[in-house]
Amino acid sequence: MERSTIVRVQDGLHARPATRFVRLAKGFESEVEIIKGEKAVSAKSSVKLMLLGVKENDEVSIRADGADAIEAVDALIAYLENPMSGVEEGVGEPAKAPAAETPAPAAPAAPGAPLVADGGLHGVAASAGLGLGPVFAHFPQQIVPNNTTLSAGEIEPEKQRFAEAIQRLQEKLDRSLASDGMQESDRGIVAALRDIASDDALRDETLAAIDGGLDAVSAVIAASSRLADDFRKLDDAYMAARAEDMEAIARQICLTLLGQEDARLDDIPEGAILVAEDIGAWDLARAPLKRLGGVVCGHGGATSHVAIIARTHGIPAVLGLGEAVNELRDAKEAAIDGHTGQVVVEPDAATRARFEEMIGAAAREREALRVYKDVVPRRADGTVIQVAANLGSLEEVEAAQEAGAMGVGLFRTELLFMRHMHLPSEDMQAETYAELARAFPDHPVIVRTLDIGGDKPISGVEFPEEENPFLGWRGIRMCLDRTDIFKVQLRALLRAAVHGNLRVMLPMVSTVEEVRRTRVLIDECAAELKAEGVAHGAFPLGVMIETPAAVFGAEALAKEVAFFSIGTNDLTQYVMAADRLNPSVANLNDAAHPAVMAAVEQAARAAVAAGIEIGMCGEAAARTDLIPEFIRMGLTELSMSPASVQATKKQLSELFEKAR
Repeated sequence: MERSTIVRVQDGLHARPATRFVRLAKGFESEVEIIKGEKAVSAKSSVKLMLLGVKENDEVSIRADGADAIEAVDALIAYLENPMSGVEEGVGEPAKAPAAETPAPAAPAAPGAPLVADGGLHGVAASAGLGLGPVFAHFPQQIVPNNTTLSAGEIEPEKQRFAEAIQRLQEKLDRSLASDGMQESDRGIVAALRDIASDDALRDETLAAIDGGLDAVSAVIAASSRLADDFRKLDDAYMAARAEDMEAIARQICLTLLGQEDARLDDIPEGAILVAEDIGAWDLARAPLKRLGGVVCGHGGATSHVAIIARTHGIPAVLGLGEAVNELRDAKEAAIDGHTGQVVVEPDAATRARFEEMIGAAAREREALRVYKDVVPRRADGTVIQVAANLGSLEEVEAAQEAGAMGVGLFRTELLFMRHMHLPSEDMQAETYAELARAFPDHPVIVRTLDIGGDKPISGVEFPEEENPFLGWRGIRMCLDRTDIFKVQLRALLRAAVHGNLRVMLPMVSTVEEVRRTRVLIDECAAELKAEGVAHGAFPLGVMIETPAAVFGAEALAKEVAFFSIGTNDLTQYVMAADRLNPSVANLNDAAHPAVMAAVEQAARAAVAAGIEIGMCGEAAARTDLIPEFIRMGLTELSMSPASVQATKKQLSELFEKAR
């Protein structure tokens, strides 16, 4: 059995997606291969899979031979086309692209020239931010292979010793993964390392070296070095950086064989700069990260797992210093600039003062907002204002949770449709929507039905050529014409409704009839699911107010739905007759224009009069100059980018405090 597809895994099959893919492949009895070009490797080996260098949009084939070959090929093709649909065993989170691999917000750099333009050491700017603190030198002893020659009778016992070491290391890594102190983003990295430790490629290379007469420690070092060299030859920077993971795991195997442990990082003082020639991602993930003021390493780059962990936790990091890192072995203090990759050993008074000033300002700003993460803004009459997040995929959930978002005010489902070559199945959609609902058990999650048109085509739908697709066959108009697509989504949403406070809203609504026709379809879908014995629930139905027709017909619409959500991005362009993507009329495309604000107020009056909820999911929801007006109009929900949540909570809290 063999099938081809285009890979839609974001950034390709790097460490964590490869781990999930291999775990899925190992669930089948069949022998399974993945083929790229003329090269085929086992789909059950993380290392071989990563060395294949499969990137997003690559064409690959899956070949399986065995009793469950058809099921294996179907499942693996489905993962490659829609990686969000799976669940990562042993980690407990939905399969998702590694959000942690994008830089996290950090302290702003000083304006103008770099802080230490003419001095200090220079490395790779791996995680933005500034650090100043005592040096905590971490230079564990290197493991040197003995290259002992085994006798014939010693080979099998040595292979058994190696197998037992792998098992003990796996158990240790499993304990780390089960601990409460590790964040989910770091857990994914450690899970990938755990799988590398027992991967067939590393095991087979090591066993072959032992068969050749090498002792286990020397065999592990030799095998991992060869595989690390293979990674370094790849033309992808992220994949080349996996050589460091291979060497880090090899070190842990060797330490286990020797009955030793690396010095732990538990004793790092508050605000210290961790300095090391190299540090494994597992070691760093277990460290007291909140104490770290920065990380400096001789090895590593911006795509290493150390850099990813540092960025995830907002820790400044400068890597790749090379031999120059040895200048920090005996240092008492260091200052680092993660924006420029500069490190100052024993900074003078002027440098210290400048660092302290910038670090202090950034910390005060972050701290001032952080206290609002769990704040629930309430008006004087006790009405809660929901400050929610706009999301486009499950990858963004963690950022919204960390920001303190009170649910999801807009989940754009079109990315789910655009990410792969085929229309997403009902099961695929249901799991995505259910996972979203489960992520915010105490708050509402609003899913927008497919909002797609000629400007955003998807596979499986042929769109007509249109002079202006923004005014054409899009949103609810297309869905009601293509009920074969729409009913699959509605069935998936009904199934997901049993998992949380799920709400659904319709985009581009212009008439009451569009809502009524949708309700008929929802009833049909619910009846079908009941007849099939499939668990499902009900959901409140709302509409987006983004067309002038919806504004003028708001009173009639309010009698048909449970809530309104104002989409100011489209509403502004339609009210002002100014394309929001056209820079020539950008001055007209302003939600603060009196005409747009009048439209918002008219919709709000209709909602308040009908006793239904009204919120906003357009970009204007986070505008500090407009928020007081929206609250005055009666809006009780504002949904925005996760990065704006805490600042909005702060503004609302101060606004309501003044009103008391």
